[in-house]
Amino acid sequence: MLIVDDEENILKSLKRLFVGMEYKIYTAPSGEEALEILEDKKVQLVISDYRMPGMNGVEFLSKIKKMYPDTIRIILSGYADVAAIVNAVNEGEIYKFISKPWNDQELTTTIMRSFEQHNLQKENLSLNKELQQRNEELEELANSLEQKVESRTRAIEMKNRALKIARNILSLLPVGVIGVDSEDIIVYYNNVLSKYMEVSGLALGMPADTLLSDRYHKLLRSSLESLKPEFLEIREGAGWMMALPLPNGVGVIGLFGHQGDFEEIKKQYIKYAEMSSKKEVVNV
Repeated sequence: MLIVDDEENILKSLKRLFVGMEYKIYTAPSGEEALEILEDKKVQLVISDYRMPGMNGVEFLSKIKKMYPDTIRIILSGYADVAAIVNAVNEGEIYKFISKPWNDQELTTTIMRSFEQHNLQKENLSLNKELQQRNEELEELANSLEQKVESRTRAIEMKNRALKIARNILSLLPVGVIGVDSEDIIVYYNNVLSKYMEVSGLALGMPADTLLSDRYHKLLRSSLESLKPEFLEIREGAGWMMALPLPNGVGVIGLFGHQGDFEEIKKQYIKYAEMSSKKEVVNV
């Protein structure tokens, strides 16, 4: 607390009033000297007389507001100056007006509440800063999540495009294709498959064992369990079935074809391998 008054007896009287209370008290006989104290000392509350030589109390406290806006400002004055003081209070420059002579109990209560007010302001400022920091953190988190969602969405879109391309490729193969997942559910088949089995009742989501013969079904299951390709000749060597397990055991692909189809696929693969070794561009 800083008490400013040009009358020495007023300063002594106010210091005696707060003896025994937990206040650190500074005194100054003028506004100019009070400003010098404020440059070196931390002060939460300033009590100033109104009538002082040079700088009066309102002028002094107005400077305090600009230089130390968090400081609680109280002014002491006689009744003759009430109109001027009320005007200063209304303009927001001063927290409280206390008339001379003062009531000791009222003054000590006012000072106690003033410090409470200062502590509340300080706490509110701290809470506002914390709230602002939390809001900034939430904004950063929201931006990060948005970026992750966008990245994930792009990844899903790319996978969907790749899946669409893969399905188109499978539909153009000269062999029958059927895809079965790890739970033995049919998840894909192409039109060529109808050359090798009855597909009129086939639908995605059906259990594989309801459509495939026991022989074909066992080949797919065996390949999926061993995670190795398996081959089966059908129709007295004129045709074949191949089971190719997918990575991580997520499913298995069954390929059906004639002997000529197999030779054509093999020939195209060898041709592609030779062209790739020459580092030529190949459109697949």
